[in-house]
Amino acid sequence: LYHGRHPAFVLYFECDPANVDVNVHPTKHEVRFRDGRQVHDFLFRSLHRALADTRPDDVLARKAESSTPAYEPSYSQQSFGLPGQPSPSAIGDQRSFYESLRNSAPAELTPSQTAAGEVPPLGYALAQLKGIYILAENAEGLVLVDMHAAHERITYERMKTAREEGGIRSQPLLVPLTLAVSQREADCAEQQSEHFAELGFEITRAGTESLLIRQVPIALADADIPSLVRDVLADLIEYGSSDRIRAHENEILSTMACHGSVRANRRLTIPEMNALLRDMEATERSGQCNHGRPTWTQLRLEELDKLFLRGR
Repeated sequence: LYHGRHPAFVLYFECDPANVDVNVHPTKHEVRFRDGRQVHDFLFRSLHRALADTRPDDVLARKAESSTPAYEPSYSQQSFGLPGQPSPSAIGDQRSFYESLRNSAPAELTPSQTAAGEVPPLGYALAQLKGIYILAENAEGLVLVDMHAAHERITYERMKTAREEGGIRSQPLLVPLTLAVSQREADCAEQQSEHFAELGFEITRAGTESLLIRQVPIALADADIPSLVRDVLADLIEYGSSDRIRAHENEILSTMACHGSVRANRRLTIPEMNALLRDMEATERSGQCNHGRPTWTQLRLEELDKLFLRGR
């Protein structure tokens, strides 16, 4: 969740009364499970799965039922005939990230499409605003997308999937890149060469305060490589031991994904914007970026009408 926010919830949990000790507290302010670890693991898995499965179509379905204008995630999965989670191989060439779906959707909506219910949850792109936001039209009205935040989440989820199902693919640089660093950073790179390799890098020490970057993740080949390596080094130094690095691998991948996402003020074509929308629909947790900010919001037609006092 975004900075300092905490979820509030009521959890209804049923189990055999024999598994609960209700006498642990004199005023019954708390109870104790006889197998607390099993209960914890069950709840963790269930919540993790429910939150991960939330996609734009779920949010829109929830909003349609409640007619609540504010963005709120829904945890009930509904099928809109969307493609499944992208294959790990899709991360192989991030530079063609948009090209695969470049011609997959028309540039604008038509009444027949709307009537037939063929409009995807996030609709079709209309324009780009200030090089930051994508404006799209769906069956409900207007969709606004923060393109960097959305692409960051997509890149992050793809990198996690690739790591879990075969490893992050990498490519050699045509010319190895020499990077000046501090001795501490050079020591870290040398000591953590195995972790760098798992992340798709091949980095060797070239001197007391210099590194030679020979290979980088394919998905991040167009990123600012020196800045990317420095940020990964900073994470590795912060976490320190191998055990802590393993425990924070997702945070390191999040750092990397930020570098591989489209930057503000990059002009996208309509097909490129549509490709991003389709990938958002197929990506779990796409409602928030890696830092907890929302990636998109919906303005329904009724809300737009209110802005202009229509129907009064």
